[in-house]
Amino acid sequence: MEQLALFDTSPRWTVTDLTRHLRQLLEADPDLQGIWVQGEISNLSRPSSGHIYFTLKDSGASLRCVMWKGEAARLRFAPQDGMAIDAHGSLGIYEVSGQYQLYADSLRSLGEGALYQEFLRLKALLEAEGLFDAARKRPIPASPRRIGIVTSPTGAALRDMLNTLRRRMPLAEVTLAPAPVQGDEAPLALVAALRTLNRVAAPEVILLARGGGSIEDLWAFNDERVVRAVTDSQAPVITGIGHETDFTLADFAADLRAPTPTAAAELATAITVLDLRQTLIEMAQILEGSMGALFERQHNLLEGFQSGLRFYSPLRRVQTDRQRVDELSRRGNAAQAHRLELAAARLKGLENRLTALSPLAVLQRGYAVVTKNNRVVASKSQVQDGDALRVRLRDGEFDARVSGEG
Repeated sequence: MEQLALFDTSPRWTVTDLTRHLRQLLEADPDLQGIWVQGEISNLSRPSSGHIYFTLKDSGASLRCVMWKGEAARLRFAPQDGMAIDAHGSLGIYEVSGQYQLYADSLRSLGEGALYQEFLRLKALLEAEGLFDAARKRPIPASPRRIGIVTSPTGAALRDMLNTLRRRMPLAEVTLAPAPVQGDEAPLALVAALRTLNRVAAPEVILLARGGGSIEDLWAFNDERVVRAVTDSQAPVITGIGHETDFTLADFAADLRAPTPTAAAELATAITVLDLRQTLIEMAQILEGSMGALFERQHNLLEGFQSGLRFYSPLRRVQTDRQRVDELSRRGNAAQAHRLELAAARLKGLENRLTALSPLAVLQRGYAVVTKNNRVVASKSQVQDGDALRVRLRDGEFDARVSGEG
């Protein structure tokens, strides 16, 4: 049998130090931060603190999750047990119990997640065909005289673009090809508008735009037919779809993507002379390379700082204490309920004992209590012939009189 060496030099950890080390390893791993996890909600609880605790499970495993009050208040739906969701957050360890868990900051229903998966599938398919290649994209004219617009005729996006074009390029000829920008009929209408605009107005640049919305609202711009119509357009296309954070497949296919409809109109009216434009392109290429390298260095440095701040930040201690307060509150309530149950059981036992010692219990067994002048007769010597007595049984009382001696 193998024996330990007399002087064992292997590392010796305390539970606290080991747990903190594991937490640091988890939180320093970028692959475990800002992730989406799909599963079914179970054991959901909402304590008075406003935080949400639940377990995310599938057929093979389960993952404990916590969402703090601030993030929970921004949810657009009420999570329930049995609901299939995608949860976004970062992995960490709750040191008190040594359990790893997901600190969720956003939840979305599985239907929304399915749309996103379809988005990724179409993106990969079209990208493989080269529809998003940078080499295919065409330059935008510096000062176009004919500008086409494809958008809803009643939306605020059209008003914003017309105001911008009127202010920046009042001499430009603007042609609108109206089309719905959401709904089942929108994809075919957008394709027809792009083709008609190219054929009839022959614009030098086309603005394809709409205001912001959910992924469902913007889905028409992820339609494969619309993407191919953008790439087939004779005129270069600038997209301004949704807000700055919204990306659609039409944006990837466009010759230039703007963060908003207004920005698209501004990019379409960038008036420059040819030699200055060429100089700016060369400077932009140099600047892009230098800034890319600088951003990469700063990004790596910032990631290191962020990892250190996450580990030493008092926020995590506050979050852990929040969860500890909730846990102690549940344990306190359970202990109080247990004490009340014990007290009730003890009181019931005393009640049973008092009932057993009660004279009324004797009457229940068939005995009687005889009284004379409201005093219990315990001996024959206490009565004489002719005395009036009162006899009490278990189901009532009656009078009696002494007759003769027994």
